[in-house]
Amino acid sequence: MVFSSLIFLFLFLVLNLTIYLCVKDKYKNIVLLVFSLIFYAWGGPKYLLLLVGETFASWFFALRIEKSENDRGRKLYMAGECVVLLGLLGYFKYAVFFLENFQMLFGVPEVIPNIVLPIGISFYTFQLLSYVVDVYRGEIHAQPAFWKLLLYSSLFHQCIAGPIVRYETVANEIDNRKVSQTDIYVGVRRFCIGLAKKAILANSCAEIADSLILPGSDALAAQSTLGLWLGMFAYMLQIYLDFSAYSDMAIGMGRMVGFRYLENFNYPYIAKSVKDFWRRWHISLSTFFRDYVYIPLGGSRCSTLKYIRNMTVVWFLTGMWHGASWNYIFWGLYYLVFLLLERFVIKDRIPGPLKYIYTLFVVFFGWVIFKFESLGELGSVLGGLFGIGTNGFMGMDVSTLFLSNIFLLIFAVVACTPLGKLIRQNLLRFGSRNSAVFTVFNITELIVPPLLLILSVLALIGNSYNPFLYFQF
Repeated sequence: MVFSSLIFLFLFLVLNLTIYLCVKDKYKNIVLLVFSLIFYAWGGPKYLLLLVGETFASWFFALRIEKSENDRGRKLYMAGECVVLLGLLGYFKYAVFFLENFQMLFGVPEVIPNIVLPIGISFYTFQLLSYVVDVYRGEIHAQPAFWKLLLYSSLFHQCIAGPIVRYETVANEIDNRKVSQTDIYVGVRRFCIGLAKKAILANSCAEIADSLILPGSDALAAQSTLGLWLGMFAYMLQIYLDFSAYSDMAIGMGRMVGFRYLENFNYPYIAKSVKDFWRRWHISLSTFFRDYVYIPLGGSRCSTLKYIRNMTVVWFLTGMWHGASWNYIFWGLYYLVFLLLERFVIKDRIPGPLKYIYTLFVVFFGWVIFKFESLGELGSVLGGLFGIGTNGFMGMDVSTLFLSNIFLLIFAVVACTPLGKLIRQNLLRFGSRNSAVFTVFNITELIVPPLLLILSVLALIGNSYNPFLYFQF
């Protein structure tokens, strides 16, 4: 079940909110927990045991860490947590990758097992790790009630698609939260914006990208140079709109029931450097690696060689986190190179608007590396973008596709910028001094969420193409 499915919108979410708002406060967490477990079990009940098991291990180790009277015991339990959770993550997510590479080099093993990746395992594993580490550091208290920790790890708003929610962010809200009419409105509005991003814009961009970027080196060679550029541009729009849409929907649904999740995307395509891009893109993941890997290694307060080492570790792990394939490792190291160049070579030497153009091109080619797990296909596309091995510069089908989708692409580009947010803020500011403008603002606020919901539902009904990008996580 995904957020952009009709069964989720009109059955699961409606039932969840109806029951949640009707029951007494003491039962609200139980309602959320039951629905969260049903949501996760929908795609494979057996993997629910994995989520519950990891949560139980984290609950146990955190309690033992807090009760330990010496550092040796605390370190032992912390090590146990890392072995269990990272061991399970390594088995399910990376075992096949390592076995395939071992087989290619040494011819063994003869048979590689078919290991299915449990959806969302990277997200809830990192959340539980951060929880136990924070207990170990003495920054939070261990949760004594197992079921409440299970609620934290399994909340369907963010369990399978993020953001990576730190326990300290929601610790108080698990036991003490109030929901006002404003919270419900803001949550519904944010959810509708996210749903529209996904159902209308991201899915449409995905169709363009997948129609131009076909699998297989031969199919890619048959495409024109501009066809590859347009296809990758559409993919660049799709991946931001899709990822940020799920975060919007998660934040919105959380707000409806009293949870205030932190922002996860901040218009990364207006970044003026690669460093700035990563301050804006998947903020919860960047923060996780900063707080639990980069800073413990020494951060930037060390020698140049150690700094490069720290950055290499972080970006190698960032690449690995995104998928068990060489292209994701290359993608992480690709960004490592540009971050080091910006620190030691480029610095502030790129003038004015060129900063934004430079960043967009770096990010664009980063998405090329990210998209293709086949290194052969990756090489074909990278060459094709510069006119090497393609079927001419531009085909008639490409120009037709572009012209027929030009308004969609314009809307998608605008959705990647804070223009809509700025217009809303200005209307609110001018409305405080002008009653007519304030009336327009209020009408807009009332109309936009249901309008976006209706348009999104129509898009989902009229189009069966609804890709889900989180299977690799």
